[in-house]
Amino acid sequence: MTEPVTRIGIPEAQRIRGLEMPWNRVLSGQDGPASAARALGPWHPQEFMAECVQTIAEAGGLMTFVFRRLDGAPLAFRAGQYLNIAFPVHGEDQDSVDRSYSISSAPTVPWTFNISIKRDSNGLVSNWAHQNLRPGMVLDMLGPVGAFHLGDSDRRARYLFLSAGAGITPIMSMVRTIHSLPGLADVVVLCHGTVPGDFAFWPELEYITQVDSRIKVSYSLGNREKPASWDGFSGRLTAQMIEAVAPDANGRKVFACGPEGYLNLATKLLREVGVDDTSVFMEFFSGDHKTVLEYQQEITLAEGIAEEVAESVDQFYESQPPELVMYEPEYDAEGTIEATGQKLEVVDSDISLPPAKPLVEPAGPVNSSAFPTVGSGTLTMTFVRSALNVKINGDEHILGVAQRAGVRIGANCQEGMCGSCKVVKLDGEVQMNHQGGIRAREISAGKFLPCCSTASTDLVIDA
Repeated sequence: MTEPVTRIGIPEAQRIRGLEMPWNRVLSGQDGPASAARALGPWHPQEFMAECVQTIAEAGGLMTFVFRRLDGAPLAFRAGQYLNIAFPVHGEDQDSVDRSYSISSAPTVPWTFNISIKRDSNGLVSNWAHQNLRPGMVLDMLGPVGAFHLGDSDRRARYLFLSAGAGITPIMSMVRTIHSLPGLADVVVLCHGTVPGDFAFWPELEYITQVDSRIKVSYSLGNREKPASWDGFSGRLTAQMIEAVAPDANGRKVFACGPEGYLNLATKLLREVGVDDTSVFMEFFSGDHKTVLEYQQEITLAEGIAEEVAESVDQFYESQPPELVMYEPEYDAEGTIEATGQKLEVVDSDISLPPAKPLVEPAGPVNSSAFPTVGSGTLTMTFVRSALNVKINGDEHILGVAQRAGVRIGANCQEGMCGSCKVVKLDGEVQMNHQGGIRAREISAGKFLPCCSTASTDLVIDA
């Protein structure tokens, strides 16, 4: 890290009170907005194609990919939101692999946007992106989506940002946004990492703190054995650490992003220092009820406009959740901090659940009468590849019932956001309440997400 430079003889900038996003007055205006203003307002998520125009190697094992929309439109989003991206990992003629990544750039610079991906040695998509995603490549995207973002207007604008590892990516979008806007603000950032000088975006963060007195950044090494030259914090997040960087934390809005264990610990500590739960916003892969409802509202809007847009613009619809795939809890010398909340099960695309029975390829019409039947319920699901009939009730989610019966279906978020459990429905009807993990064209082709679907009739499923 660089040595801080003392600001001598430079008066503070005179500013208006609070922060207001550029589109806020368009959103609240009585008259219909002009087309240019409407284009910059983050109204709804939408499907679009985007071209990679630049790659930037970052510290901490991240690579930033700069994109622009093929249709020439700006990408309108709120700082902290994310995109669902289809990666042609297995080739252009094969099904894509969907992943969700936060936007790390600021919406105040909307003509290009950044996606920063941390390389995971065992990650299917992150390795492919670092090795193969280059300028000129075009990807299918949907977004923006997500309830984890700065508000459109904040008269007080006092924030505490907490991040661990690659959880800095949506936080970086917030910092860049605030830095680009006029207005009074008081921002404290605390970043947890593993190696001095290897914190993601630290050169830019150091620069911002030198030129913008509203923003202060501190760092903590997860490894308790800090080098002699290290003058930052060390060890896992503590209440004392929070009070040291923000003694008035209970008067700030707190945005935290990182591994589940880090967020669980942050939740506990913030309560200890007096921060009310209503002032805390976290990027969990499995959102709470309020977050899920916000996703549902956004996706409903997206589906409503998709049919209108599809007639004139070659776009595709999809959506997503936050990008937990990037988070690695490698910040504690004692190992991974144990999560106390809901356990997350991440199933890689090339890792399958052990099958209860050998898979059977269907040949011609399915004769399910020869399949064994398990479970109880008023409806029957026939899994043709697993050669199994599974009974289910109309109020049960299909994924859980199928997995308990031994049908192998990979799953991640289990809330309809990530798309990892996507399967083909050969016959029958389902009620699907997804959060954007599936495209409209995929639904038209018969695919659905069993994690967020219930059976309306008997089903025949290609799984």
